[in-house]
Amino acid sequence: MANRSLIVSDDSTLSRLDRRFMKLEIALSLVSGLAVFALMLMAVISVSGRNGFNQPLPGYVDWIEQAMPLIAFMGISYVQREGGHIRMDFLIGKLRGRALYAVEALFALALLAFMAFMVWGSWAHFLRSFDFAAPMWSRDSSMDIGLPIWPAKLLAPVAFGVLCIRLGLQLWGYLCAAVTGRAVAVPLVPDVAQQAAMEAGRLEGDG
Repeated sequence: MANRSLIVSDDSTLSRLDRRFMKLEIALSLVSGLAVFALMLMAVISVSGRNGFNQPLPGYVDWIEQAMPLIAFMGISYVQREGGHIRMDFLIGKLRGRALYAVEALFALALLAFMAFMVWGSWAHFLRSFDFAAPMWSRDSSMDIGLPIWPAKLLAPVAFGVLCIRLGLQLWGYLCAAVTGRAVAVPLVPDVAQQAAMEAGRLEGDG
């Protein structure tokens, strides 16, 4: 399941790298949000044009296809940093301390290996579409207005590469935690008291 996580920071090298890298992840998440907002505006323009002037926005579906990787992939690293992805933790949720950190390190390593293959595969998929000698550097284009497809295909390996770096940082954090017993720069599920304090602080901030 997805939980509101708690991330401990200090002056260690790992924690400093975590905070600096988070700025990139936030920027990519902002780009993803702007893409959603842009699609919403385009939908309003397209529907208004169809109903008012019998002329919908040309290439609306093509632009949706181009924006899908922005919406789907750009925020995954930040969500991983915050521990917000859906997960089944009814087994490892019973673990505590070094045992928990060791298991989390194994999961981070497995996910890192999987995402490395995803980077390799999506990069190969991008290369099949990109060609300097072709018009607009693209061997393929969208169906309606002929947008080049390679920019959208490039976004996948970029986003997956950023996620790999995040997973590498988390693997480092969990391995250190398994040795020292203190977790830094990794998402931790707070206990009931911590969760209540976090929610109270958020409500006070909203007020």
